[in-house]
Amino acid sequence: MDGLISFDIETRPRIVFGEGVMARVGTLAAAWEVERILLVTDPGIVSAGHAEHLADILRDASLHVFCFDQVHENPTTEDIDACLEVAREGDVDCIVGLGGGSSLDTAKGCNFLYTNGGRMDRYWGIGKADKPMLPMIAVPTTAGTGSECQSFALIADHVTHRKMACGDPKALPRMAVLDPTLTFTQPFQVTACTGLDALAHAIETAVTTRRHAHSQLFSREAFRLGAQALPRLLADGNDAAMRGRMQLAAAYAGTAIECSMLGAAHALANPLTARHDVVHGHAVAMMLPHVIRFNAVHTPSARTYAELAAFLTPEGLDAPHARLADWIEELLETAGLARSLAACGICRDDLDSLATSASEQWTLQFNPRPAEVSDLRAIYESALNLP
Repeated sequence: MDGLISFDIETRPRIVFGEGVMARVGTLAAAWEVERILLVTDPGIVSAGHAEHLADILRDASLHVFCFDQVHENPTTEDIDACLEVAREGDVDCIVGLGGGSSLDTAKGCNFLYTNGGRMDRYWGIGKADKPMLPMIAVPTTAGTGSECQSFALIADHVTHRKMACGDPKALPRMAVLDPTLTFTQPFQVTACTGLDALAHAIETAVTTRRHAHSQLFSREAFRLGAQALPRLLADGNDAAMRGRMQLAAAYAGTAIECSMLGAAHALANPLTARHDVVHGHAVAMMLPHVIRFNAVHTPSARTYAELAAFLTPEGLDAPHARLADWIEELLETAGLARSLAACGICRDDLDSLATSASEQWTLQFNPRPAEVSDLRAIYESALNLP
């Protein structure tokens, strides 16, 4: 079929988008004839007032609310166990995740164990849940991970610190409620890092070996919206229209991930976060320009990068793929984020172990250009010291 890859897609989740739509969550949940809600969130969302506001909305719909509000960034199996205890005490029949990717992943992880039992490592991989899972509503307060449109929970083993990607179609939220007003309380650096993460998702999903005609729709629209929105949000975080565009970009990019996975930039970024505490979105954005240049040897990828770059420049389709890599580096500089590994405290002696760890990352297998440990080390080397 002229190079087209076959696909079989059932579109989920239902997406409810617009300013103030969080007010509908109670009636939306009640329509499922549920009664006891587990609300999963984090202390920052509690401090911002969003958690209590949503709890009141749920109670106004005659729903009983049981809240786990101790989600940590990059959740571990300990977080899941603590959340599970609250779910069991409440005998819940529906889960609402409120927050960034960490809260949504914790909600999904809890759903696995609450409905199917066992430990998180049992679900490492795809499709390992045997029993139905509770309906879940995802209410993101950031615009980056796209977890609200994905069936994967990224959970770290609290002993080994290794991240486990636990995915199952049953874990996909039944509904994503996208209310851009919730993102106004993000600090500037969170807006920057989550926005860069969303753009990276759009760019990587556009070239993976699993991309197809359906996923490309979401990759390209996610990039178009994000490329419009993020530079303007970095200049003016109070731009409500751009908040909305960025939140849609993140959700669409999350949908693309669900279809086509990610690539080498995320494989290279994960060890930087796990070993050197580089914020995930920052780590991905640092590595992405170097991965674009590495992948551009692969002609179809170079063509796709150039098509994305056409959204950035009046040169249109004549824009080279290099423009895309340069633009990501310009965004890092605008956001006041380091562009080099050395600026993050990483030295040349770290590169061998980082490359070995990156080679073990699941997403690497979907990169359009195969990468050995030596290739990964060379990419790290190119990012080590920049002018």
